[in-house]
Amino acid sequence: MFEYISGNLTELSPAMAVVETAGVGFAVNITLGTYSALNGRQNVKLYVYEAIREDAYTLYGFATKEERQMFTLLVSVSGVGAGTARMILSSVSTAELRDAVLTGNERVLKGVKGIGLKTAQRIIVDLKDKVGTVSVSGLETKGSAVVSADADEAVQALQMLGFAAPQVRKTVQKITEENPSASVEQIIKLALKMM
Repeated sequence: MFEYISGNLTELSPAMAVVETAGVGFAVNITLGTYSALNGRQNVKLYVYEAIREDAYTLYGFATKEERQMFTLLVSVSGVGAGTARMILSSVSTAELRDAVLTGNERVLKGVKGIGLKTAQRIIVDLKDKVGTVSVSGLETKGSAVVSADADEAVQALQMLGFAAPQVRKTVQKITEENPSASVEQIIKLALKMM
């Protein structure tokens, strides 16, 4: 299995990137979030998921390991193929998808083209216990912007204290939105008061 492909970006469209490595151009299917991350760059690194079938060998590439991990979880759900998983991750950020699954918010999933009520419910039921294992390299907000390293450190500290990851992420995100310059200690103190 390939872990990642790194090289020159020779072609880019909202659905596909061609990455040249050692004289070979790899056509890699991408999400809109990855497209935005690659836009304007020449040298890129894509984390890869290989889909090998009897009639096709397809590569899917992601700008972050978290997005690839979420994609892998989605395709493990019965009835959700690689195309549907890519559509979901093109419609909502990894953090929004994680929150929708953890809170049972079917509406977010049903808002994705091609996802009906039954599929949304199946995704929630199958992934509710698994999305908490998706590593967090930072907190994502609506624009998929990464919140400061202080916030990330505070999340890790609060999780070590035994608080549940989803509750910690929501609380720390709220604190950092209200106090963007808060230090790690201040974030932790405020979070402990709120939880």
